[in-house]
Amino acid sequence: MSNPTSPSRRALVAAAGLGAAALAVHQVTRRAPSETEVRAATLRLLGQVLPEGRAFDVQLWDGTVLPPCRTPARARLVLNTSQALGRMLRLPLDLALGEGYLRGDFEIEGDIGAVAGLADDFDLTLSPGVVATLAQDVQTLRRHSGGAPAPVTATLEGPQHSRERDRQAITYHYDVSNDFYKLWLDRRMVYSCAYFPTGQETLDEAQEAKLEYICRKLRLKPGERLLDIGCGWGGLAIYAAQQYGVQVLGVTLSEAQLHEARARVQAAGLDGQVTLELRDYRDVLSGDTEAFDKIASIGMAEHVGRRNMPTYFRAAYAALKPGGLMLNHAIADGIGQARVPMWLQSGNFARKYVFPDGELLPVWETLKHASEALFEVRDVENLREHYALTVGHWSANLETHQEEALAALGEQRFRLWRLYLGACVFYFQKGHLSLFQSLLAKPDADRCAHLPLSREDLYL
Repeated sequence: MSNPTSPSRRALVAAAGLGAAALAVHQVTRRAPSETEVRAATLRLLGQVLPEGRAFDVQLWDGTVLPPCRTPARARLVLNTSQALGRMLRLPLDLALGEGYLRGDFEIEGDIGAVAGLADDFDLTLSPGVVATLAQDVQTLRRHSGGAPAPVTATLEGPQHSRERDRQAITYHYDVSNDFYKLWLDRRMVYSCAYFPTGQETLDEAQEAKLEYICRKLRLKPGERLLDIGCGWGGLAIYAAQQYGVQVLGVTLSEAQLHEARARVQAAGLDGQVTLELRDYRDVLSGDTEAFDKIASIGMAEHVGRRNMPTYFRAAYAALKPGGLMLNHAIADGIGQARVPMWLQSGNFARKYVFPDGELLPVWETLKHASEALFEVRDVENLREHYALTVGHWSANLETHQEEALAALGEQRFRLWRLYLGACVFYFQKGHLSLFQSLLAKPDADRCAHLPLSREDLYL
């Protein structure tokens, strides 16, 4: 039996009351509230629901400021109109809040992560009388909010995670503009978690350290064949070929990435050593392609989907020679996710606007699918703090290049990326998201994985 006084229990009780109020709006018809009534309802509601330890202040449309509980404020939430809060009070709240920001209903000045933590700090113990008052305030604000246009999102056709639909989803996210990604990624354009051995590295240094770390974990040797699933703009393929003398086949579904990556391979003089193709992960052994000594899948598994995970690992296993290794590097649901009420954090916003059809699995489930495909799990490392640092660099770079980004994307798409990157810093810091590197082996006929007895070689 759950503890009725626990934070999660109290939050759910409050959610039930406020949720019932939101549903009641559709059943009640009253006169339009006045601006005075809307302002009073806004102040009462915010006074009750804003977390006590917040590090941001709130500015109303008329200039009124509700101060933070911790000073100095790290951010300011600005309600641009009196309709804004009513539009934000829809379920699930993470989707309503995200869409409100894309529309420009409100602004976040300063540290987006300070506001992104609102769900974590939400802990209400409300009496029935207070719930009843808040229910009336929610109704008042919702009646005043009026209709709101839905932001533009991806339009995908076909069965989820079919080849064609996966291509559409990848195109939506990655084919935005190579020049846009160049504004905030490192010089190699590596769009995945970097590695900060000391925490003081620049983004370029940390991404190079990550590429080196991957190559060491795979124990690459000259002359080996490496398959890079989801090769992006070619950063790993080029580095592994240059530094370890391997032959590389990189595959991607993004035509924009492929064009840029091939130009980078040619500029590096690696045409005969690195081959990049527009190819689905399910077809890595199509044609005359031989099996590979090693496989890297860096930041790609998030697009596969739970249903197709068995197919993904079976395809990788079939593409790997006996005695070979695979490194699977992917974002996963973190331990912090479970304690955030689903009415606040559905995850629908990211799946709808950032990574269409993307699915994050807990690491245990990913490893289960790998094991069922006959992989032997040899090493698992959580690098979530490194991803918090990585996204912090990306977010800061995007802020620095705001004008260029706006010109490349337009207002709504820029706001999407600003919100996404800024919030992810917080999510990785607090454990809502994690990043796991899992080293998988395909033992040979003698059940040998050809790995040293210690991990000491990774840190030389």
